[in-house]
Amino acid sequence: MKAYIKIAVAAFLMGSTISCSNDLDEKVYSLVTEGTYNFTTEDFHPTVASVYSYFRFIGHDNYWGTQELTTDGIVNPPNSSGWDDGGTYRMLHYHKWTSEQNHVRVMWDKFYQGVILCNTVIDQIESGLLPAPSDAEKKAGLAELRAVRAYYNWLICDNFGDAPLIKTRTSELPEKSSRREIYQFIVDELTAIIPDLDEEQGGKMYGRMNKWAGMTLLANVYLNAKVYIGEEHWQDCLNVCNEIIKDSPCDLSDNYRDSFLASGTENSKEILFTIPFDKTLAGGQSIHMFSWHGELQKKFKLEATPWGSGSSMALTQFIDTYDEKDTRLGDTWLMGDQITPEGELLLCTYDKKGEPLSYIKEVKDGHYTNETDGYRMYKFEVEPGTPGSSNTDFPLHRYSEILLMKAECLLRLGQPGAGALVTEVRKRNFKGNPERATVTDDELKQNSSYQYGTVENYVNKHDGDQSPIQFGRLLDELGWEFVWEMHRRRDMIRFGIFTKKNWLSHDAAGEGDYRTVFPIPEAALTSNPKLTQNPDYLSNN
Repeated sequence: MKAYIKIAVAAFLMGSTISCSNDLDEKVYSLVTEGTYNFTTEDFHPTVASVYSYFRFIGHDNYWGTQELTTDGIVNPPNSSGWDDGGTYRMLHYHKWTSEQNHVRVMWDKFYQGVILCNTVIDQIESGLLPAPSDAEKKAGLAELRAVRAYYNWLICDNFGDAPLIKTRTSELPEKSSRREIYQFIVDELTAIIPDLDEEQGGKMYGRMNKWAGMTLLANVYLNAKVYIGEEHWQDCLNVCNEIIKDSPCDLSDNYRDSFLASGTENSKEILFTIPFDKTLAGGQSIHMFSWHGELQKKFKLEATPWGSGSSMALTQFIDTYDEKDTRLGDTWLMGDQITPEGELLLCTYDKKGEPLSYIKEVKDGHYTNETDGYRMYKFEVEPGTPGSSNTDFPLHRYSEILLMKAECLLRLGQPGAGALVTEVRKRNFKGNPERATVTDDELKQNSSYQYGTVENYVNKHDGDQSPIQFGRLLDELGWEFVWEMHRRRDMIRFGIFTKKNWLSHDAAGEGDYRTVFPIPEAALTSNPKLTQNPDYLSNN
């Protein structure tokens, strides 16, 4: 039974005592309060687990959307079955989001709800209100809580820049802290508590912050330090990666898709930190519902029908970067004719009604697409009988990330060895063509193979910024390895192209670098007069 079931139960208990609004005030929603409920040692572990409840942000309308639909890999255009929702997804693609956009508000709320819940449970333990079964479990529990709180703060730092840093349980309206202050708090917290985190990989620590997940978080913070604070910390990132490689039981899975199966991932050596889902008891993830055509219900024997003709799809420009022998292409994307297990060719039902449902790689533009345009999600397994959401867990960090972070640090430090690390990651994807798995250091230093430029009526116009991308070949590798996994926005920002390059209907002309962070939600500004909007958004909304 997945850990998330226990988490969900605990989250229900805590949800009855704590709730958070945009003003970050705590409100009591039932008669079950700290004053009326007597915690016992049996409540300790479920209550600690409750802080993971706000990680369930995998959807086109929340955090996943901001990390993927703003990038050059995946787009969510309207089509004949709908999918416009007032243009909200197009705004992400165009980089025209505002402080009133739902994606921005949901991110802000979930991240801070997570921080507040962590602070609450930490206070309950430290005050003695929530007794621990033993001193050792208390120490480990507090370390885990602080690691989870650091993760939420990293998401805040990464997406909003300057923002409130709430270190303790409080009812005071918070002021903004600098991005540097948030960065330093995360580094200091992780450095202090990592030695106290559980080292078990999988098992009871599946979906939780163990030592290796905490170190992976720290490595990510160092990797992006130049973006966050204007200082390079490549060596620090490299040191952390080396320690994980040397001391952890983590390793690459034999097959790329092993990390995305609907079951059997609980003891994976590759998955460092994941969001566990359960379609019945804990809520599932629903990426297939907004990427797949409704007719695919017949192919995959689903209980629920995917929404319309689906919308989330690959950009042609991104697909064209793949090596045709790279099995990640077929492991990640639905392509060509869609056929049921009985051999029935599925047919279109909207603008191409009666024609074969056969996905082509070409996407017309970001304004409107046909129902067969664009390859669709295949990366996450969806079991037969799945309702609107699936059992498939969502890995936030995998061991391949450690190897590729180390490779990037070596390149940026001018040290050898990056090619060998990337080759190690690629080997499982070129089993039939092992010679094509090999990549050298010099090749990784080359420009990206991505043909940037806007697209009109399926035609790629190579306009806009065509300057070479430093270590662009490595950026390509990151795209193939982590597409759909919410890495791309952060990677593009770190490589300096997020607000510079054109792709599909996104035109960067006149776009400012302020778009590398999101605005403070309008609802938060209204409820807290101490907050100020992030630079340039006031005049550009």
